[in-house]
Amino acid sequence: MIKNIKWLLLVSMTFVACSEDDEVVVHNSSDGLPLTAGSADFSKYVAVGNSLTAGFSDNALFIEGQNAGYTNILSQQFALVGGGEFKIPYMADNVGGLLLGGTQIQGPRLFFNGVGPVPVAGTPTTEITNHLTGSYNNMGVPGAKSFHLLSNSYGNPAGIGSYANPYFVRFASSTSATILGDAVAQSPTFFSLWIGNNDVLSYATSGGTGVNQAGNLNPATYGPNDITDPNVFASVYNTLLDGTNGLTKNNAKGVVANIPYVTSVPFFTTVPTNPIPGLPSANAASLNQLFGGINAALTANGLPTRYATLVADDGNPATVEANPLLIVDESLIDISAQITAALTPLYGAATAGFLGNLYGRTRHASNAAATRDYILLTARGVIGTTTTSAPAPFNTVGVSYPMQDGTTLTAAETLEVKTATDAYNATILALANSKGLAFVDANAILADVANFGISANGFTVTSAFVTGGGFSLDGVHPSPRGYALIANKFIEAINTKYGSNLKGVSLGDYRILFPASL
Repeated sequence: MIKNIKWLLLVSMTFVACSEDDEVVVHNSSDGLPLTAGSADFSKYVAVGNSLTAGFSDNALFIEGQNAGYTNILSQQFALVGGGEFKIPYMADNVGGLLLGGTQIQGPRLFFNGVGPVPVAGTPTTEITNHLTGSYNNMGVPGAKSFHLLSNSYGNPAGIGSYANPYFVRFASSTSATILGDAVAQSPTFFSLWIGNNDVLSYATSGGTGVNQAGNLNPATYGPNDITDPNVFASVYNTLLDGTNGLTKNNAKGVVANIPYVTSVPFFTTVPTNPIPGLPSANAASLNQLFGGINAALTANGLPTRYATLVADDGNPATVEANPLLIVDESLIDISAQITAALTPLYGAATAGFLGNLYGRTRHASNAAATRDYILLTARGVIGTTTTSAPAPFNTVGVSYPMQDGTTLTAAETLEVKTATDAYNATILALANSKGLAFVDANAILADVANFGISANGFTVTSAFVTGGGFSLDGVHPSPRGYALIANKFIEAINTKYGSNLKGVSLGDYRILFPASL
């Protein structure tokens, strides 16, 4: 049973004291010896990053989610060896969401109602214009990309909706403050930095609707869903860790984490590429004739075929047929004209012209390892529905009408994301080594969660949506138990680098999912 307690002492403590002069021994370390910070100084811990650092979960930021974040868990462990206060810019409620001048601009968090994720009842009460004063140890800002940490307009309330971030606007020290500047101004003795996820994530979660900005060194020209140029990322990351005005100022020690592949999270892996059941025989025959004709036209033009042979329902309830989704792939050569010419004898000029335009850059989704496509979690609600954008029988989404751009991360788009991620990670590792910082291979950790699951404290954490325990209901951000696992991995890296012996926390003390009411 998960304990519904806001604050938990997660490790047992045994004090042995014969007099006030005797040494106090605390047996809750990783090695059974008295706790030590090693060569690290945790007295002023500042966490810098994005939504992961903030404690974002279930598609929102809210109080209990912030408490369950990995940075807050770390601060609690640091407190056992001299760590100081860890101030968090708390939201106003456990509903989540934001108001701007009384108008809701972001919605409430999700909860699982037994069927699927739905928003909790209630209206957000966190008003952006109610500015928080003072400094905050948790400098995680949801939505932040690497270069946003250096932007002196990111906390300007006049720029909300364009260049500013509403979460940072709430607690920025001034309208021209930068996230890095506000972090360094606190003179941290120890820091964590986990940034770069959003430099590829927004491109991926949008289904590749942005632009790969490789070669463009001016992030001011980037769109919200673009991939950051790796050289821009390297320059920014070097500035973040600079010893003069960056996080390693005054020889501060710290821990950094690299960027997981987006394909490790359930937002991309929950919906299969072949969820279409066996079709009625007449429908399967008609579509196979249609797509077979297009395949023939492709072959005649020396191009690879794009469509599989669809399977009909065999009438046996015990048999589960699986047909691939029909998707748009903008990386394909547009063969609208060839399709029109090939199908005119079968359907007439008008219908053939329509089908040529409809299918010119489409194919069936691939599940092969080398060419894997990823169907976004947000697309599951449209599969098998009908659209008014095409007449019957060409209007069934994913079957006769293609899944549109924004519903699928194609193999070509996945490769773009992976290439950028690999470049970012090379930078992070190189700078971690050169600066003598602890390094967390979050990419490998989340790959293990996705591929095998990670077991600890009698629990196995996987990436299975809803049931796996590792991720929240948005399919991207961790659950409380997932954040606890991440905190423990950070602690392992810190112990290894600085000779501390923090034990970490028990995964069983953290929820898999938040309930509707908190």
